[in-house]
Amino acid sequence: MNGTLQNTNYQYIMSLIIAKNKVQFEALMGVETPEATDSHMPIPHHTLVKLTREAIEAVGLSIVEEEHSLARGGLRYFGGFALTGKGIDGTDRQVVLGLRNSHDKAFAAAICIGNRMMVCENLCFSSDVKLSRRHTLNILFDLPRVIADAVARVVAHWNDMGLRIERYKETFISSAQAENLLVKLVDSKAIPARDLYTNVVEFRRHMEGSENPRHVDFVGNTLWNLYNAVTENLKGGDLSKLPFRTMTMQSIFDKLAHHVPQLELQEIVTKGCEDNAPEGEVDLRN
Repeated sequence: MNGTLQNTNYQYIMSLIIAKNKVQFEALMGVETPEATDSHMPIPHHTLVKLTREAIEAVGLSIVEEEHSLARGGLRYFGGFALTGKGIDGTDRQVVLGLRNSHDKAFAAAICIGNRMMVCENLCFSSDVKLSRRHTLNILFDLPRVIADAVARVVAHWNDMGLRIERYKETFISSAQAENLLVKLVDSKAIPARDLYTNVVEFRRHMEGSENPRHVDFVGNTLWNLYNAVTENLKGGDLSKLPFRTMTMQSIFDKLAHHVPQLELQEIVTKGCEDNAPEGEVDLRN
């Protein structure tokens, strides 16, 4: 059935997102949503999930796995939905919708469209749609439309990511070039400085002639090798920062690979939030 979870075995879906404090959907219902103020209307986590499920069903896609996690005592939420359907089928990768929300004004509610590589379960995002600048009083009225707009981008994202992967596979780089690119990722805050050498080692592990590659699918002196080295080391990190980190990496790698994205970062604001002054929000790009 479209929009419904096709496999309810919780052990099966544990690998969709690597995060602490994973919970089942029912636990979201028990999270207390803070009271609204004149300028801030918190969105219940379970409401976002429900509306996202409905939007997925409306465009004829199906959820094959879903997973949820909570942080800061339930104040912050991140969820993942692995999708299938016409136009997004593949054996090597899978479309994942990421959903994030906060009750402590740490970041705006957002839907992130990404991919999970099936051979390694590495997760990366390429498109980020903020649901609001601030959780203002009109947000619940606008949410269904905004979420539907975001979900409608899935097929276009799938096609764009396919082109990006092919360009990365065709772009050969030396070990020195890989190291310079990793320094750029540190400078742009796409990866923590403490992980620089770990990423170098992961790239070298998959260069031609390496004796013990983690995943034979990624062996080669290419940008694709480096891309997967980075996403491998991003596993288990801060999920709220993962969309920014992977999208920043792609913006740097795309130039080298001569890939022009068909999708650009989209930000949809709700009525009454056009002042671009997010109250109390932390920019995830910092």
